[in-house]
Amino acid sequence: MITKRRALESLALTLCAPAAWAQKPTSSGSASTWPVKPVRLLVGFPAGASPDLAARAIAAPLAKSLGQPVLVENKPGDSGNLAADLVAKAQDDHTIGALINGNLTIAKLLNPKTPFDPEKDFAPVAMVGTAPLVLAVTGQAQGTTPTELLLWARNLSSQGKYGTPGIGTVGHLGMELVKSRSGILATHVPFTGNPQVIAAMLAGDVQLALLPPALVKPHLQSGKLKAIGVTSPQRSPLSGDMPTLREANVQGADLEIWTAIAAPAAMPPAAVTRLNEALADVTRLPEVQQALLTAGWQAQPGTPKALSHRMRQDTSLLGGVILMRGIKIEA
Repeated sequence: MITKRRALESLALTLCAPAAWAQKPTSSGSASTWPVKPVRLLVGFPAGASPDLAARAIAAPLAKSLGQPVLVENKPGDSGNLAADLVAKAQDDHTIGALINGNLTIAKLLNPKTPFDPEKDFAPVAMVGTAPLVLAVTGQAQGTTPTELLLWARNLSSQGKYGTPGIGTVGHLGMELVKSRSGILATHVPFTGNPQVIAAMLAGDVQLALLPPALVKPHLQSGKLKAIGVTSPQRSPLSGDMPTLREANVQGADLEIWTAIAAPAAMPPAAVTRLNEALADVTRLPEVQQALLTAGWQAQPGTPKALSHRMRQDTSLLGGVILMRGIKIEA
Protein backbone atom coordinates (compact mmCIF):
# COMPACT_ATOMS: atom_id res chain seq x y z
CA MET A 1 0.00 0.00 0.00
CA ILE A 2 2.80 2.33 0.92
CA THR A 3 4.64 1.32 -2.25
CA LYS A 4 1.55 2.05 -4.37
CA ARG A 5 1.05 5.44 -2.70
CA ARG A 6 4.69 6.39 -3.29
CA ALA A 7 4.40 5.33 -6.89
CA LEU A 8 1.35 7.54 -7.36
CA GLU A 9 3.11 10.50 -5.69
CA SER A 10 6.14 10.00 -7.94
CA LEU A 11 3.89 9.91 -11.02
CA ALA A 12 2.11 13.08 -9.92
CA LEU A 13 5.41 14.93 -9.49
CA THR A 14 6.54 13.78 -12.93
CA LEU A 15 3.33 14.96 -14.58
CA CYS A 16 3.37 18.31 -12.78
CA ALA A 17 6.99 19.12 -13.58
CA PRO A 18 6.38 20.54 -17.10
CA ALA A 19 3.60 22.72 -15.74
CA ALA A 20 5.91 24.03 -13.04
CA TRP A 21 8.53 24.98 -15.64
CA ALA A 22 5.85 26.57 -17.83
CA GLN A 23 4.80 28.79 -14.93
CA LYS A 24 8.35 29.95 -14.24
CA PRO A 25 8.51 33.77 -14.61
CA THR A 26 9.85 34.91 -17.97
CA SER A 27 13.25 36.56 -18.11
CA SER A 28 13.73 40.31 -18.10
CA GLY A 29 14.40 40.07 -21.82
CA SER A 30 10.88 38.98 -22.75
CA ALA A 31 9.05 41.60 -24.78
CA SER A 32 5.88 40.94 -22.79
CA THR A 33 7.51 41.58 -19.41
CA TRP A 34 10.40 43.99 -20.03
CA PRO A 35 11.07 46.25 -18.22
CA VAL A 36 10.62 44.64 -14.81
CA LYS A 37 12.27 47.52 -12.91
CA PRO A 38 13.21 51.18 -13.48
CA VAL A 39 15.27 51.92 -16.57
CA ARG A 40 18.49 53.93 -16.19
CA LEU A 41 19.05 56.42 -19.01
CA LEU A 42 22.68 57.58 -18.89
CA VAL A 43 23.74 60.88 -20.44
CA GLY A 44 27.40 61.72 -21.02
CA PHE A 45 27.03 65.47 -20.49
CA PRO A 46 25.97 67.78 -17.65
CA ALA A 47 22.37 68.76 -16.96
CA GLY A 48 21.26 71.41 -19.42
CA ALA A 49 23.50 70.25 -22.27
CA SER A 50 21.63 69.48 -25.48
CA PRO A 51 21.90 65.65 -25.19
CA ASP A 52 20.59 65.95 -21.62
CA LEU A 53 17.64 68.05 -22.79
CA ALA A 54 16.85 65.44 -25.44
CA ALA A 55 16.92 62.66 -22.83
CA ARG A 56 14.66 64.58 -20.46
CA ALA A 57 12.22 65.40 -23.27
CA ILE A 58 11.55 61.69 -23.81
CA ALA A 59 11.99 60.31 -20.26
CA ALA A 60 8.53 60.94 -18.80
CA PRO A 61 6.45 59.84 -21.83
CA LEU A 62 8.77 56.85 -22.28
CA ALA A 63 8.20 55.84 -18.66
CA LYS A 64 4.46 56.06 -19.23
CA SER A 65 4.72 53.85 -22.32
CA LEU A 66 6.96 51.27 -20.65
CA GLY A 67 5.13 51.18 -17.31
CA GLN A 68 8.34 51.73 -15.35
CA PRO A 69 10.23 54.87 -14.29
CA VAL A 70 12.95 56.09 -16.66
CA LEU A 71 15.67 57.68 -14.54
CA VAL A 72 18.00 60.13 -16.30
CA GLU A 73 21.50 59.98 -14.82
CA ASN A 74 24.20 62.44 -15.88
CA LYS A 75 27.65 60.86 -16.18
CA PRO A 76 29.70 63.62 -17.85
CA GLY A 77 33.25 63.04 -18.96
CA ASP A 78 35.48 62.42 -21.97
CA SER A 79 33.01 63.97 -24.45
CA GLY A 80 30.32 61.47 -23.49
CA ASN A 81 32.56 58.40 -23.68
CA LEU A 82 32.43 57.83 -19.92
CA ALA A 83 28.67 57.25 -20.06
CA ALA A 84 29.02 55.23 -23.26
CA ASP A 85 31.48 52.89 -21.54
CA LEU A 86 29.12 52.43 -18.59
CA VAL A 87 26.32 51.53 -21.00
CA ALA A 88 28.52 49.12 -22.95
CA LYS A 89 29.48 47.27 -19.76
CA ALA A 90 26.05 47.25 -18.09
CA GLN A 91 24.68 43.76 -17.38
CA ASP A 92 21.30 44.43 -15.79
CA ASP A 93 19.28 44.66 -19.06
CA HIS A 94 17.85 47.95 -17.78
CA THR A 95 20.67 50.44 -18.49
CA ILE A 96 20.63 52.41 -21.75
CA GLY A 97 22.28 55.58 -22.98
CA ALA A 98 21.39 58.79 -24.77
CA LEU A 99 24.61 58.98 -26.78
CA ILE A 100 25.90 61.29 -29.49
CA ASN A 101 27.33 60.36 -32.87
CA GLY A 102 30.89 60.80 -31.63
CA ASN A 103 30.37 58.07 -29.02
CA LEU A 104 28.68 55.66 -31.42
CA THR A 105 30.92 56.11 -34.44
CA ILE A 106 34.50 57.35 -34.34
CA ALA A 107 35.47 57.19 -30.64
CA LYS A 108 37.95 54.37 -31.11
CA LEU A 109 39.29 55.75 -34.39
CA LEU A 110 40.21 58.97 -32.59
CA ASN A 111 41.69 57.19 -29.59
CA PRO A 112 42.59 53.49 -29.85
CA LYS A 113 42.64 53.35 -26.04
CA THR A 114 38.89 54.00 -25.87
CA PRO A 115 37.63 51.17 -23.61
CA PHE A 116 34.68 50.23 -25.82
CA ASP A 117 34.13 49.45 -29.49
CA PRO A 118 31.16 51.37 -30.98
CA GLU A 119 30.64 48.69 -33.61
CA LYS A 120 30.67 45.66 -31.30
CA ASP A 121 29.60 46.81 -27.83
CA PHE A 122 26.20 48.43 -28.47
CA ALA A 123 22.75 47.40 -29.61
CA PRO A 124 21.38 50.36 -31.61
CA VAL A 125 17.83 51.15 -30.48
CA ALA A 126 16.61 54.34 -32.15
CA MET A 127 17.52 57.84 -33.22
CA VAL A 128 16.04 60.55 -31.00
CA GLY A 129 16.91 63.75 -32.82
CA THR A 130 19.22 65.35 -35.36
CA ALA A 131 20.47 68.86 -35.98
CA PRO A 132 22.58 70.54 -38.65
CA LEU A 133 25.58 72.73 -38.00
CA VAL A 134 25.81 76.28 -39.30
CA LEU A 135 28.95 77.38 -41.13
CA ALA A 136 29.26 80.84 -39.61
CA VAL A 137 31.72 83.64 -40.31
CA THR A 138 32.54 86.84 -38.50
CA GLY A 139 30.32 89.87 -39.04
CA GLN A 140 33.21 91.66 -40.71
CA ALA A 141 33.20 89.15 -43.58
CA GLN A 142 32.80 90.79 -46.97
CA GLY A 143 29.58 89.81 -48.74
CA THR A 144 25.97 89.05 -48.01
CA THR A 145 25.10 85.99 -50.07
CA PRO A 146 26.37 82.45 -49.28
CA THR A 147 28.47 82.48 -52.48
CA GLU A 148 30.09 85.82 -51.61
CA LEU A 149 30.82 84.76 -48.02
CA LEU A 150 32.27 81.46 -49.18
CA LEU A 151 34.60 83.32 -51.57
CA TRP A 152 35.68 85.57 -48.70
CA ALA A 153 36.43 82.51 -46.54
CA ARG A 154 38.49 80.96 -49.34
CA ASN A 155 40.46 84.16 -49.81
CA LEU A 156 41.57 84.06 -46.17
CA SER A 157 43.82 81.19 -47.23
CA SER A 158 45.76 79.56 -44.37
CA GLN A 159 45.92 82.91 -42.57
CA GLY A 160 42.29 82.41 -41.58
CA LYS A 161 41.40 80.60 -38.38
CA TYR A 162 38.42 78.49 -37.42
CA GLY A 163 37.37 77.62 -33.89
CA THR A 164 35.99 74.38 -32.46
CA PRO A 165 35.05 73.04 -29.01
CA GLY A 166 38.03 70.68 -29.13
CA ILE A 167 40.13 68.24 -31.13
CA GLY A 168 38.08 65.35 -32.53
CA THR A 169 34.70 67.01 -31.94
CA VAL A 170 32.10 67.00 -34.70
CA GLY A 171 32.78 70.73 -35.09
CA HIS A 172 36.43 69.93 -35.78
CA LEU A 173 35.94 66.94 -38.06
CA GLY A 174 33.01 68.63 -39.80
CA MET A 175 35.07 71.73 -40.52
CA GLU A 176 37.89 69.63 -41.97
CA LEU A 177 35.28 67.90 -44.14
CA VAL A 178 33.95 71.29 -45.31
CA LYS A 179 37.50 72.47 -46.02
CA SER A 180 38.17 69.43 -48.19
CA ARG A 181 35.05 70.14 -50.24
CA SER A 182 35.07 73.93 -50.41
CA GLY A 183 38.61 75.19 -50.92
CA ILE A 184 38.73 76.84 -47.48
CA LEU A 185 42.22 76.59 -45.96
CA ALA A 186 41.70 78.08 -42.46
CA THR A 187 43.81 76.80 -39.55
CA HIS A 188 42.27 75.00 -36.57
CA VAL A 189 42.12 76.68 -33.15
CA PRO A 190 40.57 74.46 -30.43
CA PHE A 191 38.66 75.90 -27.46
CA THR A 192 36.99 74.33 -24.43
CA GLY A 193 33.43 74.76 -25.74
CA ASN A 194 31.23 76.46 -28.32
CA PRO A 195 30.50 79.51 -26.13
CA GLN A 196 34.25 80.19 -26.12
CA VAL A 197 34.36 79.75 -29.90
CA ILE A 198 31.61 82.35 -30.34
CA ALA A 199 33.37 84.75 -27.98
CA ALA A 200 36.54 84.41 -30.05
CA MET A 201 34.61 85.05 -33.26
CA LEU A 202 33.00 88.17 -31.82
CA ALA A 203 36.45 89.38 -30.72
CA GLY A 204 37.86 88.73 -34.20
CA ASP A 205 40.35 86.10 -33.01
CA VAL A 206 38.89 83.44 -35.34
CA GLN A 207 36.92 83.97 -38.52
CA LEU A 208 34.90 80.76 -39.04
CA ALA A 209 33.21 77.94 -37.14
CA LEU A 210 30.61 75.22 -37.44
CA LEU A 211 28.07 75.92 -34.71
CA PRO A 212 24.70 74.58 -33.48
CA PRO A 213 21.79 76.69 -34.79
CA ALA A 214 20.44 77.57 -31.33
CA LEU A 215 23.77 79.03 -30.21
CA VAL A 216 24.51 81.03 -33.34
CA LYS A 217 20.99 82.34 -34.04
CA PRO A 218 21.04 85.43 -31.74
CA HIS A 219 24.36 86.56 -33.21
CA LEU A 220 23.11 86.11 -36.76
CA GLN A 221 20.05 88.19 -35.93
CA SER A 222 22.20 90.96 -34.46
CA GLY A 223 24.52 90.94 -37.49
CA LYS A 224 27.59 90.19 -35.39
CA LEU A 225 27.98 86.91 -37.27
CA LYS A 226 26.96 85.82 -40.76
CA ALA A 227 26.01 82.38 -42.10
CA ILE A 228 27.16 80.66 -45.27
CA GLY A 229 24.75 77.75 -44.82
CA VAL A 230 23.79 74.63 -42.90
CA THR A 231 25.40 71.21 -43.25
CA SER A 232 22.17 69.21 -43.52
CA PRO A 233 21.05 67.86 -46.92
CA GLN A 234 17.87 69.96 -46.73
CA ARG A 235 16.93 73.19 -45.00
CA SER A 236 16.14 72.57 -41.37
CA PRO A 237 13.30 73.89 -39.17
CA LEU A 238 16.01 74.47 -36.55
CA SER A 239 17.68 77.11 -38.69
CA GLY A 240 14.67 78.80 -40.26
CA ASP A 241 15.03 79.50 -43.95
CA MET A 242 18.83 79.33 -43.96
CA PRO A 243 20.19 77.80 -47.19
CA THR A 244 22.25 74.63 -47.21
CA LEU A 245 25.92 74.39 -48.14
CA ARG A 246 24.76 72.44 -51.18
CA GLU A 247 23.02 75.60 -52.34
CA ALA A 248 26.38 77.39 -52.11
CA ASN A 249 27.77 74.63 -54.35
CA VAL A 250 29.65 72.85 -51.56
CA GLN A 251 28.96 69.20 -52.35
CA GLY A 252 29.74 66.15 -50.23
CA ALA A 253 29.82 67.98 -46.90
CA ASP A 254 26.46 66.81 -45.54
CA LEU A 255 26.74 66.32 -41.79
CA GLU A 256 24.44 66.39 -38.79
CA ILE A 257 24.91 66.02 -35.07
CA TRP A 258 22.56 63.56 -33.40
CA THR A 259 21.50 61.94 -30.17
CA ALA A 260 20.35 58.33 -30.16
CA ILE A 261 19.39 55.62 -27.70
CA ALA A 262 21.72 52.63 -27.50
CA ALA A 263 21.77 49.60 -25.23
CA PRO A 264 24.52 47.16 -24.33
CA ALA A 265 25.15 44.59 -27.06
CA ALA A 266 24.15 41.88 -24.57
CA MET A 267 20.63 43.25 -24.04
CA PRO A 268 18.06 40.65 -25.19
CA PRO A 269 16.69 41.43 -28.68
CA ALA A 270 13.12 41.31 -27.39
CA ALA A 271 13.90 44.11 -24.93
CA VAL A 272 15.52 46.19 -27.69
CA THR A 273 12.43 45.70 -29.84
CA ARG A 274 10.11 46.71 -27.00
CA LEU A 275 12.18 49.81 -26.28
CA ASN A 276 12.31 50.80 -29.94
CA GLU A 277 8.54 50.49 -30.31
CA ALA A 278 8.00 52.65 -27.24
CA LEU A 279 10.49 55.26 -28.46
CA ALA A 280 8.83 55.36 -31.89
CA ASP A 281 5.49 56.14 -30.26
CA VAL A 282 7.01 58.74 -27.94
CA THR A 283 8.99 60.65 -30.58
CA ARG A 284 5.89 60.95 -32.75
CA LEU A 285 3.96 62.80 -30.01
CA PRO A 286 3.55 66.49 -30.98
CA GLU A 287 4.44 67.66 -27.47
CA VAL A 288 7.66 65.62 -27.50
CA GLN A 289 8.59 66.85 -30.95
CA GLN A 290 8.08 70.42 -29.77
CA ALA A 291 10.15 69.82 -26.63
CA LEU A 292 12.96 68.40 -28.76
CA LEU A 293 12.72 71.33 -31.18
CA THR A 294 12.99 73.75 -28.26
CA ALA A 295 16.05 71.85 -27.05
CA GLY A 296 17.67 72.13 -30.50
CA TRP A 297 16.74 68.77 -32.01
CA GLN A 298 14.51 67.66 -34.85
CA ALA A 299 12.76 64.43 -33.86
CA GLN A 300 13.76 61.46 -36.03
CA PRO A 301 11.84 58.27 -35.14
CA GLY A 302 13.40 55.18 -36.66
CA THR A 303 14.31 51.53 -36.37
CA PRO A 304 17.41 49.86 -34.90
CA LYS A 305 18.39 48.97 -38.45
CA ALA A 306 18.17 52.61 -39.54
CA LEU A 307 20.32 53.73 -36.60
CA SER A 308 22.85 50.99 -37.32
CA HIS A 309 23.04 52.18 -40.93
CA ARG A 310 23.53 55.79 -39.81
CA MET A 311 26.31 54.71 -37.44
CA ARG A 312 28.16 52.93 -40.25
CA GLN A 313 27.59 55.84 -42.63
CA ASP A 314 28.97 58.45 -40.22
CA THR A 315 31.85 56.19 -39.19
CA SER A 316 32.87 55.97 -42.83
CA LEU A 317 32.43 59.72 -43.45
CA LEU A 318 34.16 61.02 -40.33
CA GLY A 319 36.64 58.14 -40.25
CA GLY A 320 37.76 59.24 -43.69
CA VAL A 321 38.39 62.74 -42.36
CA ILE A 322 40.37 61.35 -39.41
CA LEU A 323 42.57 59.31 -41.71
CA MET A 324 42.93 62.12 -44.26
CA ARG A 325 44.03 64.67 -41.65
CA GLY A 326 45.80 62.27 -39.27
CA ILE A 327 43.68 63.41 -36.32
CA LYS A 328 44.23 61.62 -33.00
CA ILE A 329 43.37 62.22 -29.36
CA GLU A 330 46.04 61.03 -26.98
CA ALA A 331 44.78 59.49 -23.74
